[in-house]
Amino acid sequence: MRFLVMVKANADSEAGIGPSAGELATMARFNDELFAEGRIVFAEGLTPSSDGARVVFEGHAEPKVIDGPFAETKELIAGVWLLNGESLEDVVELMKRAPCFDAPSGVLEIRPIDG
Repeated sequence: MRFLVMVKANADSEAGIGPSAGELATMARFNDELFAEGRIVFAEGLTPSSDGARVVFEGHAEPKVIDGPFAETKELIAGVWLLNGESLEDVVELMKRAPCFDAPSGVLEIRPIDG
């Protein structure tokens, strides 16, 4: 099965403040382990929502384009992994090992891919 793991954004990621060189090295080691285990399909960080846009469909009207930045940082995504796993529980256990740089808290959302 495949799973999408979403790294929730925070004020720093929305301000364009990325991890330190040491944190990036730690994440690279974690990702290398996942690659070696055949778990990662891809993993990427995202730029702040100020670089993005939303296309909103409402009924039969012409779609609206809303430029970022977007409010509600806690609902935004700062990065993603697409992983192979045996089950949701398997991927949850795997991601409990992920480095978290958003001390004192950080959130990863894990969703199975349908199909």
